[in-house]
Amino acid sequence: MRYQGGPNAGHSVQPGEKTVVLHQISCGILRSGCLSISGPGMVISPAELLEEVRTLKAAGEFRGQLLVSQRAHVILPLHRAQDAWEEGVRGARATGTTRKGIGPAYMDRVGRWGLRVVDLSHPQILREKLELLYAAKKHLRDQVSDLPPLETTLAELQAQGEALQPFVAATEPLLWNAAREGKRILLEGAQSALLDIDFGTYPFVTSSHPTAAGALVGSGLPPQELDEVIGIAKAYSTRVGGGPYPTELLGPHGDELRERGGERGATTGRPRRVGWMDLVLLRYAARLNGFTSLAITKVDILGGEPEVPVCVSYELPNGEKSEDYPPVLAEDLAEVRPVWRTFPGWGEFTPRLRRRLAEEGWRALPRELKRYLAFLADEVGAPVTLVSYGPRRDDTLEVPPGALTPSSTVEEWKPS
Repeated sequence: MRYQGGPNAGHSVQPGEKTVVLHQISCGILRSGCLSISGPGMVISPAELLEEVRTLKAAGEFRGQLLVSQRAHVILPLHRAQDAWEEGVRGARATGTTRKGIGPAYMDRVGRWGLRVVDLSHPQILREKLELLYAAKKHLRDQVSDLPPLETTLAELQAQGEALQPFVAATEPLLWNAAREGKRILLEGAQSALLDIDFGTYPFVTSSHPTAAGALVGSGLPPQELDEVIGIAKAYSTRVGGGPYPTELLGPHGDELRERGGERGATTGRPRRVGWMDLVLLRYAARLNGFTSLAITKVDILGGEPEVPVCVSYELPNGEKSEDYPPVLAEDLAEVRPVWRTFPGWGEFTPRLRRRLAEEGWRALPRELKRYLAFLADEVGAPVTLVSYGPRRDDTLEVPPGALTPSSTVEEWKPS
């Protein structure tokens, strides 16, 4: 289940030889026999969701069963127009949204003006709610010249609602029954913890809760059903859009790392900002979400680096140090000075090394990389259980229990 966000975030998945980009559908759709749910915490763009279904079917990748929660809210054309206008109003303080209408749709949800997927199959209710919403947006007509007419929007929503109807369901009872029967449930977020509306680098955040707590709110599962929280982090760090980024790597080295890692947004194609691992933020995310394990991805991208810096703490503007709690003010976070610890790099992931990894598993990882991963586990307080060195399913290694746990002592390395 995707439990939050909308078409502002995409996941690039490579189940075989080709790459599939998912936007509003969870990755379960790529597996036969899997139920893929777009959950109640999402905001759904019906037209884009229908196009995503069509694209997946045409590519032969629509293998699972898709259900869309009745409770998910609907992104309207006027939300996209409002999003673009608001970013223009912010000017130099623009947050870098995708202008997909995500924020305005969540605003209307909280303001109780929103339309939900269930409304699309009730024509009279849909008209009444849409008329009320347009009345509430009266101020926009003076600001946005291309605000879509109400009747046009109504006709589009009715047609889209009819096309979506075979996929629409009450999804919470399905999850409750699955949990009671002991079935495996994977809750999939759209963004990272540092983009959480409450706990992220506000205001450079998304409009929902991409956290473990948000997974419960956005799915309808009760807290006691959550038994594992996998913290996924790249071996380095990335960010899309505006906002402070203490460990950002600028210049030719940053450009080269970005290209090597293919760091572009799956939905927008925007180049991602790149930088070194930030342990202050990773420790913060671990405490906020209660990580039970870590999955470290893209370790191959750093292969060949002579040394790998890691930010282990911040020196704050007032002279104090912080190791696991970033400043709340974005302006203060922009002024921190990272304190670095440097590790020896590991070799490139050559075809020979990849063959060894396929045959021997995690034991074939370079010694220097194992040391780096053990350090992350120790500092974060959670074992590394998955290591990824490529986009394919067979490029991910399962690390056996006890191999990379928070127990190792790692001496500081300095270049000779």
